[in-house]
Amino acid sequence: MIRNIFSQLKSIKLFSKLLLFILSASMVTSCSTRKDIVYFEDYERLPNMAAPEDFVAKIEVNDVLRIDVSSLDEELAAPFQQNLSGQSSGGSASSRNGGNSGYLVNSNGNINFPVLGEIYVEGKSREELEEELTTVLREKYLKDAVVRVRIVNFKVTVMGETGSSVIDVLDERISVPQAIAMSGDITYDGKRDNILVIRQVDNQLNYETLDLTSVDIFQNPYYYLKQNDIVYVEPTYRKVKSAGFITSWEGLVSIVTTAFSLIVLFSR
Repeated sequence: MIRNIFSQLKSIKLFSKLLLFILSASMVTSCSTRKDIVYFEDYERLPNMAAPEDFVAKIEVNDVLRIDVSSLDEELAAPFQQNLSGQSSGGSASSRNGGNSGYLVNSNGNINFPVLGEIYVEGKSREELEEELTTVLREKYLKDAVVRVRIVNFKVTVMGETGSSVIDVLDERISVPQAIAMSGDITYDGKRDNILVIRQVDNQLNYETLDLTSVDIFQNPYYYLKQNDIVYVEPTYRKVKSAGFITSWEGLVSIVTTAFSLIVLFSR
């Protein structure tokens, strides 16, 4: 009888130590460090750094351009106005491009513009195309022509451990921190030091990883996003493990305490 009591006490002490160890280990592994959470933690270096390189969006194949031509004489400007209804204007794109109406840049980098015909636009900035069209129109058709160009399907995709979303960029300029903030910021289960940006360049997919915990991100050529870029926030190791059989450290503790109770029950 006494031997059984001592045996039970020994088992209780053993499993108590095991339970204490598991609790301690779980608390350590579930904690996040300052490095894991804080953005730009080395901000003291900023005064010695150059500002991010200025970004100007370039027109690419499959972009949809809105081109507005205005003049004091609206009748003379009418032939150069794009058909916003998307019914019959040459080279226009409407519902087949997500509802954006404008001029679709074809695989050769051209748009089909009223009266002027095909115009090569790939690789040009909005300002460059505006200047080119303004010069041609003023020389041949409208002396007071004013041209405005905009890329209407400029979008970036943010996914992963954020409020994932597709963001319409109206001013054609957005940085990685801005895109993440607009999508709802990174959750505590997302890696801030390994942000993946996927970009298509000349029919090839390229990628870069950025560290939001360091101010070095401001020197990265991928700091500003281009149209159709994908930003992916990777989950932490803790989040990945939580998707397994034991979904959390609380679940692990529950399993251990249940096993402990069963051992004590059957050892009586």
